[in-house]
Amino acid sequence: MAEHRSMQRAALLDAARSLLSEGGTDALTFPALAERTGLARSSVYEYFRSRAAVVEELCEVDFPVWAAEVAAAMERAASAEGKVEAYVRQQLALVGDRRHRAVVAISASELDAGAREKIRAAHGGLVAMIIEALEELGHEQPRLAAMLLQGVVDAAVRRIELGAAEDPAVVTDAAVGMALRGVTG
Repeated sequence: MAEHRSMQRAALLDAARSLLSEGGTDALTFPALAERTGLARSSVYEYFRSRAAVVEELCEVDFPVWAAEVAAAMERAASAEGKVEAYVRQQLALVGDRRHRAVVAISASELDAGAREKIRAAHGGLVAMIIEALEELGHEQPRLAAMLLQGVVDAAVRRIELGAAEDPAVVTDAAVGMALRGVTG
């Protein structure tokens, strides 16, 4: 019984990822989850009490995977500058990934306070990864620089997600340039 419930919960989360990546948070409804998984709508409520609960669990499950991929890319870099570049490039490489698109859709939505706090905490963990590299580069305010750097990444993510006129590789290169050289180059 526990294994069956676990499989159903995983199927619901997978359906939620698909709905979010295809249609944003408006597409994430219990009837849609029921349809995608073949469950009765009332059965969805046995697993999640609300749409926000689905979002919170997706954050708990997917964000650590995303952060681990960013951390692994940074660990492969040989220098502090290389770590900053890896931090930017890996996040932007994940834009096409369904898990990432679900996180982006979640981040852009109207959520309850609990879900917003989980997202803030997850982003805080991501930003914390880059602080040491920024300290090595001599930033006087590495925490502030990390938050601003994440703002550059977030803007590039939105640009790519919008299907901007630029190729995603161009957006990525521009974001890396901004991160490493500011507006001068």
